Amino acid sequence: MIGISDIEAAARLIAGHVVRTPTLASTGLSELLGVPVTAKLELLQRTGSFKARGATAKLLSLSEAERAAGVVAVSGGNHGIALAVMAAALDVKATVVMPRTAPARSIALVEAAGASVRRTGGMDSAFALVPRLRDEGLTLVHPFDDPVVIAGQGTAGLELAEDADDLTDVLVSIGGGGLIAGVAAALRARRPGVRVWGVETAGAQAMSEALAAGGPLPVEVSSIVTTLSAPSVSRLTYDHAAALVEEVLVVPDREAVRGSLEFAEHAKVWAEPAAGCLLPAARQVRERVGDGARIGLVVCGGNVTHREIAEWTERFGLG
Repeated sequence: MIGISDIEAAARLIAGHVVRTPTLASTGLSELLGVPVTAKLELLQRTGSFKARGATAKLLSLSEAERAAGVVAVSGGNHGIALAVMAAALDVKATVVMPRTAPARSIALVEAAGASVRRTGGMDSAFALVPRLRDEGLTLVHPFDDPVVIAGQGTAGLELAEDADDLTDVLVSIGGGGLIAGVAAALRARRPGVRVWGVETAGAQAMSEALAAGGPLPVEVSSIVTTLSAPSVSRLTYDHAAALVEEVLVVPDREAVRGSLEFAEHAKVWAEPAAGCLLPAARQVRERVGDGARIGLVVCGGNVTHREIAEWTERFGLG
């Protein structure tokens, strides 16, 4: 299990390389949900998501020989963007394996940062390519199954604990579980009375299905929210969720997109559906906890185009 000392060490390591993102009380979201809401704005992080934290922590932990040989990552979007940009900043050669379902903008950003892109049919085949690349000498920077990466993501939770007013409940989106593992570990140490809730979209239910089954297992991915669409969680992230997370809530894609629109209208931020799913889940938490709830939202990223939001808005009849 990742401890607070690991997260504090990661915070010292990445200081100066990443942004200490704002933690702000949101009047608009508070009015929308009917209880005080505080937002940790990770969409203002370098590369547009929290992923820069874990990628930077891992890159800075490598030996000189490992950095010289280069790194490889598998990503549907944000992890690949973060690794490509931060590797370029640290003069490390990066290769990113991306499924064909990855957004075109994400692929363009990875290439623009100077990383090599390898395309595969899906996430399963993307992960299957990694052993061959590791045999070529590249170091894997896993998006979630790595204690250094999890500790790096946990620095967002450390900042939230330090900067937010009193909170009763914090909601965190889940793909492979690296963010919630790190944030939950930080909050357990610094704000032990706070409940941590995970949020997934239907068709990207790797953690909720793992918790129901008693351990990680492959899941069929069908959600439009590709940045949450891990084919499975890891034993490491599962163990953290099982021990530290109150419950994982699942919301439909349609409500995740509606949440993105509500973030824009009520909080004035451009959040991707991986963050938009937090709002319908927060309504569920609000109903369960009652008027005494003080909700924190880790707004994980904003890497979505106007065209994508417009297409989903039309598809789901949200206009």
